[in-house]
Amino acid sequence: MSLPSKPVLNQLPDPAGLRHPATDLPAHATSRKAGAKGVIRIGVASEVGPLLRAFGADPGEVIRQAGLDPELFEDENNVIPYAALGRVLTACVEHTRCPHFGLLVGQRGTLSSLGPIGGLLQHSPTVGDALSALVRHLHLHDRGGAPTLAIDGDVVTLGYAVYEPGVESPEQIADCAMAVAANIMRTLCGPDWVPDEVLLPRHPSVDLGAYWRVFQAPVRFDQETAAVVFPTRWLDHRIQDANPVFRQVFEAHIRELEAAGADDWKETLRRVLRTEILTNRCSATTVAERFALHRRILSRHLQAEGAGFRSLVDETRFEIARQLLTQTRIPLSEVAVALGYSEASAFTRAFRRWSGQPPAAWRSEHGPAQSGHWPPRSPERARP
Repeated sequence: MSLPSKPVLNQLPDPAGLRHPATDLPAHATSRKAGAKGVIRIGVASEVGPLLRAFGADPGEVIRQAGLDPELFEDENNVIPYAALGRVLTACVEHTRCPHFGLLVGQRGTLSSLGPIGGLLQHSPTVGDALSALVRHLHLHDRGGAPTLAIDGDVVTLGYAVYEPGVESPEQIADCAMAVAANIMRTLCGPDWVPDEVLLPRHPSVDLGAYWRVFQAPVRFDQETAAVVFPTRWLDHRIQDANPVFRQVFEAHIRELEAAGADDWKETLRRVLRTEILTNRCSATTVAERFALHRRILSRHLQAEGAGFRSLVDETRFEIARQLLTQTRIPLSEVAVALGYSEASAFTRAFRRWSGQPPAAWRSEHGPAQSGHWPPRSPERARP
């Protein structure tokens, strides 16, 4: 299933940020500064420790294996490198032999897992206002994945895509993000909300029942991106107990966070490219329009940084291609179409140029048939 193409909303920088690019901030593992590049706030990942214990595993051992201090996961407000989150989830899957560990982590997520962004959502007047705020401000919480909100007639698609290059276990992160998204929607809409379907960019897990228990809806695997799909009418739903005074308080706090953590414009460009490639015809002109700039101005900024638009597009396409080839069994012809190629042969030539081998050979080495699945294993004390 292809995502609806119009309109697609995601966070864009103020054009002034392009005229005065911010200096990159260090992604220090113990930093609490959410403006750093390539990092993520602990948030729902604080549930990793309790879930590992439910499986009978030692959280300290697993988290240290991923190169992090286990104490970081005791505070939702701590910040870790986004790549480290992937390593942690890889280690969790290895230790628990649970191929849907990320799903179980996300199942425990709530609005409070998003910190002040969650508070803003809770006190927005409607679900549509809340989701627009989520898309605008999630980068304060997460600097490795891009949210999208697409509306096509009577269908809404709320999606999430990893854009940080080379992250391990992107399918676990996507599972987690979609479980959190479903919990958020249930909180905002009430218990009557159910998605029409859920899309996941991964090969089916062994325990398909785990996905039904979390989403209570059909799940389509081997998709181009992760998303929950639901009727447009929910966007007008009034959020119960939303308080306009509290909303103003959270808006003021988020404005302070936005001002303190000026966005890295090149990182934002990568976020936009990740979405544009999968949902629209990606060109320098259309992307420049998203930044309210002329194409020549965007090109000058890229040249000043020693980068070219085409090279960034190819880099992003390569990252998307590797994720789809590694985590799904989508036919190569459909991968080519998803990446904007008119013919599979053009995609094959490009992928060979990027990786040194054709996509079929890459999938043979790294794809889902080689990734290994284990019999489903449940936590020892309780099923989350």
